[in-house]
Amino acid sequence: MQVVQLQALNDFGEWRDKARALLAAGVGPEAVSWREPGGAAGLFEDAMQLHGNRPVGAVPPAFIELARQAILHADPERFALLYRFLWRLLGDRGLIETASDPDLSRLTRMASAVRRDSHKMKAFVRFKAIVDDSGLERFAAWFEPEHYTLEATAPFFARRFDGMIWAIVTPYRSAYWDGESLAFGPGGQKSDVPQDDAVEGDWKTYFGSIFNPARLKVAMMKSEMPVKYWRNLPEAELIAPLIRGAREMEAAMIERATTQPPSRHVRHRERAAPVAADEHAMASLGDLRAAVEGCQRCPLYEQATQAVFGEGPETAEVMFVGEQPGDQEDLAGKPFIGPAGQVLDAALAKSGIDRGRVYVTNAVKHFKFEPRGKRRIHQRPDGGEIQACKFWLEHEIGLIKPKVIVALGATAAQSLLGRAVTIGKARGAPIPLDDGTLLFVTNHPSYLLRIPDAAGKAREQAKFEADLTAVRAAMAGGSGGG
Repeated sequence: MQVVQLQALNDFGEWRDKARALLAAGVGPEAVSWREPGGAAGLFEDAMQLHGNRPVGAVPPAFIELARQAILHADPERFALLYRFLWRLLGDRGLIETASDPDLSRLTRMASAVRRDSHKMKAFVRFKAIVDDSGLERFAAWFEPEHYTLEATAPFFARRFDGMIWAIVTPYRSAYWDGESLAFGPGGQKSDVPQDDAVEGDWKTYFGSIFNPARLKVAMMKSEMPVKYWRNLPEAELIAPLIRGAREMEAAMIERATTQPPSRHVRHRERAAPVAADEHAMASLGDLRAAVEGCQRCPLYEQATQAVFGEGPETAEVMFVGEQPGDQEDLAGKPFIGPAGQVLDAALAKSGIDRGRVYVTNAVKHFKFEPRGKRRIHQRPDGGEIQACKFWLEHEIGLIKPKVIVALGATAAQSLLGRAVTIGKARGAPIPLDDGTLLFVTNHPSYLLRIPDAAGKAREQAKFEADLTAVRAAMAGGSGGG
């Protein structure tokens, strides 16, 4: 048995070099024991001393991206799992697209957990000010990540707080920014970070002023401020007294509302504001994806394999919005890759729309289904689930800023228009939205798959392609109507 003793918990480069040496020597995954730093070899194990010249081969870029994330997971089997999948992948490159493969499925879930952990660090780290004898102000924060995500997430803080001198201390590693460069050192403990902060009182005052009792129940239900992080947040100690007074505050708000209705502007702002969301941590599609992967705004996340985020260029001129991910999308974590996605791809090609120029997503990000034996039967999301996920869709639209949006099916149209829609009445001409975007409504491609007779299918297929041709005209600057 070959023992691979690693020097770092999460260094992809180190793991890759060791894996290459093992592959070159022809050592299979069953003959390798991967050890984290500090691990001791067993009685019948030999430290890695390999020499080989077998060709290693190339792997798909998707595996490199997946491995870079999964290796940050805290699962002690991550190194062995990655090597086993790599060994198999070199014999069958198609494995990287086989969502049902158990190794790939497990690695995908690990990568998703890592992204969620990174997002929570961005959302819940709180710096405390330290002023030394010379008057120089520095900042420090204590955080307990579930995985080894500090090194990957610290550059976000270096960009966001580039004018500060700060440190983030975690149990396994610490990050330090001196205003010019980022450095890492050993981990620490909570006592390494001062408990007093000169600006903490101002922060608590601000938090208390923005606390909205009308949203208290929703925020607790959605778990958007997980209790495990409360002990590190200065504002958390205010929550209990604010809760105790919430009913009286809410009653007063209701009484005021009955005698003095809010202005139209206030109503709009109140409806659009997210519940306990950190919008500053969602300034890019990557940040938004990480936030969606941790979403618990409705119960659908409990049964789904993972959230399925949108896919496509950030500069896409047109955005296609479907209902929700299907069975294959739920397993793979990518939208429109199943039968309906193939119908869409073919129709796009026939209509002259470059698939690489469009962004595809769904109104609801988790797969809703009813289990029947080994099968998972699609269930249509209800109004509450559509509304809960509208928050994410609106953020996607805000970041992409498409010229044209295409609602594929009634659920997508309902999410985008805020009302129930009949496809037959809404299709055929673009609907101008308040921000100037043109909305087209058409059938979901899965509808074409369900039509039993060939004549009916051909007729509906022609209508679908005609709708996409109108979309193409709108992309080119035409009206798209007619």
